[in-house]
Amino acid sequence: MASPSSIVSSESPAIEFDAVRIAFEEGEILSGLSFRVMPRETLILLGETGTGKTLSLKLAAGLLPAGSGSIRVLGKNLGAMSERELLRFRREIGFVFQEGALFDSMTVAENVAYRLLEDRADPDEIEPSVREVLRFVELEHTLDLLPSELSGGMRRRVSIARALITRPPIVLYDSPTAGLDPVTSQTIITLILRLRDVYGVTALLATHRLQDGFALANFHFDKFTNRVVHNEKNGAIHRASATRFLVLRDGKIYFEGAPEELAASTDPYLKRFLV
Repeated sequence: MASPSSIVSSESPAIEFDAVRIAFEEGEILSGLSFRVMPRETLILLGETGTGKTLSLKLAAGLLPAGSGSIRVLGKNLGAMSERELLRFRREIGFVFQEGALFDSMTVAENVAYRLLEDRADPDEIEPSVREVLRFVELEHTLDLLPSELSGGMRRRVSIARALITRPPIVLYDSPTAGLDPVTSQTIITLILRLRDVYGVTALLATHRLQDGFALANFHFDKFTNRVVHNEKNGAIHRASATRFLVLRDGKIYFEGAPEELAASTDPYLKRFLV
């Protein structure tokens, strides 16, 4: 798969939230959230249900407007964009929904090609592109199947393929391993590692599974051996791609830092995630 297109410099944040607030009838969900994700970085949003993890992803995708504050993604101020501009912008990023969100009446190939069909891409280019991304997730053989004929893990991998069809520089993941067995979960994490370490994809990943975050922090994908490798090998530490944790609580950042800082924390609330 070709490298994703990138329209942001390596010095500029790929994603930037500045004092973002959003409220619904039940009250304020995010209370002045500020953070940055740099190109090629992975930021893990960790927190209990209702702390605003998925909401943050939707805001970053321009699916919801912030009540106040600013959100910039790939150098664009989402709050200043029209709906038509937001539609174009959303084609520049990938979004992997927790439940896959595939169209039940469409085949796998049609689901993956959906964005290209919407953009009226050259028909001669669509099939090779679809095959390429399905090959990447090792599901090329499912082209003509319906989502109902796939396992949960396969549907999640098709969702990843669909997110990659436009070769986005950023992919947003909403609990990508939720509800999956350990072996299938590892397959999904391996795909995310490949995207990060081989193709330089920036990731914002929401999860309540600390083990997923530590897997992304402690391992990397070696493109020469085509294997997942622990970062510490023969005394050398692999630091090609940074991974940080951001723990949300009550609409605010409770913790932000490196994996080793989270693992060493004695804070009672953080230790609940480490048990």
